[in-house]
Amino acid sequence: MAEVKKALAADLCVIGAGSAGLSVAAGAAQLGLKTVLIERGAMGGDCLNTGCVPSKALLAAGAAAVAWRQARAFGLEATPPRVDFPAVMRHVKGVIDGIAPFDSQERFEGLGITVLRESAAFAAAKRVDTPNHTVTARRFVIATGSRPLVPPIPGLDELPYLTNETVFDLTDRPDHLIVLGGGPIGCELAQAFVRLGSRVTLVERADILPRADREQADLLADKLREEGIDLKIGWEAVTATGENGQIRLYLAKEGQEEQLESSHLLVAAGRKADYEGLAPEQAGIILDSGRLLLDSRLRTTNRRVYAAGDAAGGEQFTHLAGAHAGVLIKNIAFRIPARTRGLVVPRITYTDPELAEVGMNETQARLAGHAVNLLRWSFHDNDRARAEHTTTGFIKAVVTPKGKILGTSILGPHAGELLQPWILALERGLPISALATTMAPYPTLGEISKRAAGTFYTPKLFSKRTRILVALLKHLG
Repeated sequence: MAEVKKALAADLCVIGAGSAGLSVAAGAAQLGLKTVLIERGAMGGDCLNTGCVPSKALLAAGAAAVAWRQARAFGLEATPPRVDFPAVMRHVKGVIDGIAPFDSQERFEGLGITVLRESAAFAAAKRVDTPNHTVTARRFVIATGSRPLVPPIPGLDELPYLTNETVFDLTDRPDHLIVLGGGPIGCELAQAFVRLGSRVTLVERADILPRADREQADLLADKLREEGIDLKIGWEAVTATGENGQIRLYLAKEGQEEQLESSHLLVAAGRKADYEGLAPEQAGIILDSGRLLLDSRLRTTNRRVYAAGDAAGGEQFTHLAGAHAGVLIKNIAFRIPARTRGLVVPRITYTDPELAEVGMNETQARLAGHAVNLLRWSFHDNDRARAEHTTTGFIKAVVTPKGKILGTSILGPHAGELLQPWILALERGLPISALATTMAPYPTLGEISKRAAGTFYTPKLFSKRTRILVALLKHLG
């Protein structure tokens, strides 16, 4: 006899316990909504277990190794560090373990949420089934995250390739790591591994960071080459084979061919929304080209079902998942028709130097038909950066002739932190004068924003007309 499933009824059922799902579930429960949270994998999702947290911990280890090697620039004598790779990975796991309690099942059950550690599939417009439960709810949120996008390269499926979901399980340092993909994940991990002593080759069929400001991305590419990464830009992987612990990747570029051999291959070609096993069609939910059809309130074609985070099919950032959660709480708990339209979403690549962007870059602004002024300032001309030998990079702000800020990109040390006043300016519609007239403490890296903003006024301030005015005023006594 088949076992009878336990029936649960709720105000809200959230499918997926990653960044978006946890934020929605916690907010709803604390507002008094009866909430069920379903997760088939690890609590915390990609960000905690295989994404943001472990990658930044690995990058921090690489940065520490570089700081040791570069100590002589500060007058310090130091022997080159010996990288204990198993210990590095224990550090990575330790960082995850330290954060995990905040995302744990116990914490969310303590908030009054029913947590089911099972897979889920829609069975009707207002019902989800798991192997042991049926859940009916007034509203649902799909927060199932994303999974690695694996390109259809012949032979690749037969090889033990790595993705961001498996690379942090390594216990031995790769001798030679091929990174397939020059997006943020590929660039970050390539730099981390080369700094930890691996030989690294990065293969990208277009440009690295293709959506970024081209001038800054190209400067970052030069920095990666200086650190020893072999960049194969414009090369496309056409076939992959392997035997005796070696992986061979065959490349092609404009009639040329090349063969690479490595001990490890990391596929970092992006990620795609994960709806595996969810059966959305059973609830009247339509997908178009593998993506959910959503309105600006994040509702699917079944108006009782919403999506958030990577599952929403747009940009894949933890901070955007948090913003989605805020939109959904307003819609579901308060019945306020909040929308995602107008969200200002920063984008950061955590290489060294970091590349941080918000709004439109120069190319995007010109394509949109804007007349633009470009405001720049180099870290070479920042006293704090010179004191710390971190002068690679510059800020580029894109503004209209009347001083409206369209976007900003920063390549340099701690660029993600330095971007925050520009995010605020875009969110609040502040003009460039707000940044130009703000007092920046000296000496800080943050002065670079004030300096760049101030260049908007330089042509007028020191113009011939202004000098004539000053000459007239000095005769007034």
